[in-house]
Amino acid sequence: MTDPTLLAISNGLTPLSHLGHPRDIVRQFTPNWFTVVMGTGVVALALDRVPITRTLLSPLPAGLWMAAVALFLVCCGLYAARWIFFFDGARQIFGHSTVSMFFGAIPMALATLINGLLIFGQSRFGHGILAVAFWLWWLDVVLAVVCAVAIPYLMFTRQEHRIDQMTAVWLLPVVAAEVAAVTGGLVAPTVIEPPMQLVVIATSFVLWGISVPLALSILAILVLRMALHNLPPREMAASSWLSLGPLGTAALGLLVLGDAGGPILAEHGFGGAVDILRLIGLIGALILWGYGAWWFMLSLIVTLRYRREGVPFNLGWWGYIFPLGVYALATLRLGEATGLVGLAWLGAGLVGLLTLIWFVVAGRTLRGAYRGDLFVSPCLATASKN
Repeated sequence: MTDPTLLAISNGLTPLSHLGHPRDIVRQFTPNWFTVVMGTGVVALALDRVPITRTLLSPLPAGLWMAAVALFLVCCGLYAARWIFFFDGARQIFGHSTVSMFFGAIPMALATLINGLLIFGQSRFGHGILAVAFWLWWLDVVLAVVCAVAIPYLMFTRQEHRIDQMTAVWLLPVVAAEVAAVTGGLVAPTVIEPPMQLVVIATSFVLWGISVPLALSILAILVLRMALHNLPPREMAASSWLSLGPLGTAALGLLVLGDAGGPILAEHGFGGAVDILRLIGLIGALILWGYGAWWFMLSLIVTLRYRREGVPFNLGWWGYIFPLGVYALATLRLGEATGLVGLAWLGAGLVGLLTLIWFVVAGRTLRGAYRGDLFVSPCLATASKN
């Protein structure tokens, strides 16, 4: 007779054993999977920013970026297939108060790939790849703005929300615009035509303005929600780190746009723009970084509290990675801008922590994808109950 324990273990490791049929991969596929691309992409960018990693482990950042590109293409294919073959189930996402927020992960994932294209692409694909990055950035801008407007509109008209159920997931569709703004600051200097450089940098500042004030408003409401109703359930434990994302990205955006925008504006007759924008960017980035430091310490304490209770693994764990990644990038950039060695070392330490977390989360994601238990669409479950 077969030992039932061994049988259970064997079944647990069988490919796609938690799915009724392999086609359920498509039927259950959600935008949450794009957070895997976001996390992997930002780890590649962060590792490339640390001098010792860039010198001793130079193939690693580029390899992770290429893996992120491959994952993005797979995710796009699977999600497009869901809309084609399971349209009725796919459209239910618009009414779901949580999963719909992850539409913002699509433009954010694309932005990390464009950033990597500017860093790793020229040596592999030639100078012409900059034109590809330029047009991909405009696509990213459109997607980010649509998310920033359409998802809040759905929140106001089709979905049901309560303050006691609010989490930092609300930030996802909003933050996409400021991530695109950072990418715009990197793309602008690569554009050949000066008038178009001005268009790109001006658009990037507008994107920053679309996102950051709204994100700060959501963070204020989130503090009130936690004070009145305590922490979210342990299944949403990783969401506490999402608050770090808009602050790290906003600080990074001010630094990048300050460095790139000054020379471009000066070339178009705005005298003194180089020093003014760089100074405003530095001061603003330090303030936002300080606010982020408060959220970092709070999120760390909250995570330790959750850990005592036990946190079940789900795709939400990727919420630990991207916010920490952009905060680490902002820290490293601040270290370079100020010349403060402490910030440089702190940034390197954050990148080390980020990489360690990525290995843990990526490993558990591979296992969950192999078994099939991560392919779950809450929209379908909600619809079946109704």
